[in-house]
Amino acid sequence: MTELPVAIIGAGPVGLAAAANLVERGIAVKVYEAGQEAGANIRGWGHVRLFSPWEFNIAPAARALLANVGWEEPDGQAYPTGGELVDRYLAPLSVTPALAAVIEYGARITAIGRHGIDKVVSRDRDQRPFVLTVVGSDGTTRRDQARAIIDASGTWTFPNPIGAGGLAADGEEALKDRIAYGIPDVSSRDRSTYAGRATLVIGAGHSAANVLLDLEELAVAEPGTKAIWATRGRDLSRVFGGGANDQLAARGELGQRLHRLVEEGRATLVSGFGVTGVREDGGRLFVDGEVDGVGRTIGPVDRIVGCTGQRPDLSLTRELRVEFDPWLESAKALGPLIDPNLHSCGSVPPHGHRELSHPEPGFYTVGIKSYGRAPTFLMLTGYEQVRSIAAAIAGDLAAADDVNLVLPETGVCKAAPAGDCCGRPAPVEANACCAEDTLAKAGGQAGCGCGPVKEPEPATSSCCGRAA
Repeated sequence: MTELPVAIIGAGPVGLAAAANLVERGIAVKVYEAGQEAGANIRGWGHVRLFSPWEFNIAPAARALLANVGWEEPDGQAYPTGGELVDRYLAPLSVTPALAAVIEYGARITAIGRHGIDKVVSRDRDQRPFVLTVVGSDGTTRRDQARAIIDASGTWTFPNPIGAGGLAADGEEALKDRIAYGIPDVSSRDRSTYAGRATLVIGAGHSAANVLLDLEELAVAEPGTKAIWATRGRDLSRVFGGGANDQLAARGELGQRLHRLVEEGRATLVSGFGVTGVREDGGRLFVDGEVDGVGRTIGPVDRIVGCTGQRPDLSLTRELRVEFDPWLESAKALGPLIDPNLHSCGSVPPHGHRELSHPEPGFYTVGIKSYGRAPTFLMLTGYEQVRSIAAAIAGDLAAADDVNLVLPETGVCKAAPAGDCCGRPAPVEANACCAEDTLAKAGGQAGCGCGPVKEPEPATSSCCGRAA
């Protein structure tokens, strides 16, 4: 087993950081990338400027590899676009001597299992190599073996539908050529598609904010360009952000610009709108839905942009023993810590190999895929995840358990909605669910939300017996 490589699925920022950490520890590695270059998915939003500066986007282990080849590090305080992230960081990293020979492009993983046994068999399971079904760039299929697997394949290629119930809306599939998912390049590459036309943007995250602001800029140069914004929820505090209180200034500014756009009427906002169907009439699109249980139609529009998030592809692990959060589809232990139903701060406690592992020994879900359907993942989180996992694979549990993660606060932190916190009503001024509860359950112990529940502390600022 130790002679086999660790397989990494995905050559994005977190996948390459995992490879750099493993190489640093002298462990053989093999990286599988479905695209034709490192960071291929990022090219899809390469025109978008990140709201985190360079200092938060470079993994320490990757920096060390690049330093060996005379790489010129960008200004840590500058904000790269997605394209610049690829050109100035991921591309140079992928061709360093340590990584160039271990990355295979055009290699798509379609299934993962254990050699000679299915998921039912328990005996000596951890002594069996993993087997990956690989479809190569030439279309042929083969089986590769690995001692461990780090799944950093992300979620970008699996967008959520625009239907409010998580299923495709009526007519969505038939009209998918008129719907863009993600962040189209409104200002340049896709300009002719949106110039002088009406576009409905659906979603309440930072992707929607970028598209709406780009459409506004296009409207200045191209008369007739119109933006309508529809959101399923009514509370837009997360996307409007914390303004000057956001420790990532560009993120705070993005929200403020969007807020002004709506306040000044330069974009029409329809909140509380749940999409049920899309139809074409007279060459234009009409979107049907409900607001407070009452039917409403938005339209006519010429184009729809779905910024409704992404979801992980869980089909790869059908023959593995894996556990995901029931509704977020994140790594199970992370679910209560990042649940957007409960948390508004956008922060997450430090976590590493223990929280990202599964009942299948040696299999880890990392990066934005570890968050499942939850939003607000930062690359910095993924870099610390894979540092911890690499240390665990190397047998250095002291380093693996010494997880340190300090994320920039969003400046948005309000009372949690009514619900339970570790088995009882959430405190008025605290986000529900405690890290201790999740970590206890991950370690096989009864968390404070399982079995007998601790009596509530008198102070409203406590959760599971400690300050929130």
